[in-house]
Amino acid sequence: MTLRVVHSTAVTPGGAVRRIDLAPLRSGDALPSFVPGSHVVVRCGDDASAPYNAYSLIGPPHAPSLYSCAVLAVGAGSRWLQSRRPGDLVEVDTPRSTFAPVLRARRHLLVAGGIGITPILSLARWLGSTAEVHYVHRPERGAFAEDVATSCDARISTTREDFTSGLADALTRQPLGTHLFVCGPPSLVEATLTAARAVGWPESRLHTEAFIRPDTPRRSFVLELARSGRTLPVSADESVLDVLDTAAVSVDRQCRHGVCGRCRTPVLAGAVDHRDLFLSDDERTRSDSMMVCVSRAAGDRLVVDL
Repeated sequence: MTLRVVHSTAVTPGGAVRRIDLAPLRSGDALPSFVPGSHVVVRCGDDASAPYNAYSLIGPPHAPSLYSCAVLAVGAGSRWLQSRRPGDLVEVDTPRSTFAPVLRARRHLLVAGGIGITPILSLARWLGSTAEVHYVHRPERGAFAEDVATSCDARISTTREDFTSGLADALTRQPLGTHLFVCGPPSLVEATLTAARAVGWPESRLHTEAFIRPDTPRRSFVLELARSGRTLPVSADESVLDVLDTAAVSVDRQCRHGVCGRCRTPVLAGAVDHRDLFLSDDERTRSDSMMVCVSRAAGDRLVVDL
């Protein structure tokens, strides 16, 4: 859908993070509602090669008149979006959530680092007193710290030492039935999950989101196309989509970064190394589909319905 920029406001000193408000073209129209913790995929440019980036929504989720997101000026796509001015038009997909609150949870422990505060803010506002937030950011780089502090019980840190100490205490005193949500740099996410597992948190109560994928090793494997019977080798430095393109196998696509869902392909056999930002935890566990632009085989062989 096409939306219009109505506000662009700096939310950190120096404007490294800006809040971008997007409205329908026709005044008074409501946008589709969304679940707290949702994100939208934005086309960040006007030409065919423009990147597609995912941004968390931080405004009210029910029949909103605006979609509001916070944008950190890192990467060409985000710098382009930050440069938009009121009146400019932006192409946006409908909201999607892989980071929704758990309705049956007794409490939510929400952990954020840097710009990872954006989905956490949405959750904190919705959960209120049933949530506890631990947020670490660099001095003068914290976005929405006051909003978080007024939404629920929150500990705001500007040093890793203070954050680590507070988190260690929080992980050991949560009541049974608490779910942990983490968003931030890959190193912070992994450190938080490691600390939680060390004190007995089950995997079913750990939830993560990261719009920057960790640089994990990739391996070669064999891709089998069930419909045609073709077998295609995929090297460690190729994506499945690249190999399919070379083999003249048509697959829909848009973002090429695992955020839009357009290249979702059914998987018939083999384990998947999911590297997308689209599938839910349950969908990843089922492993009956994959985003061929970024995800790979976790073993030596993968069979897809192509």
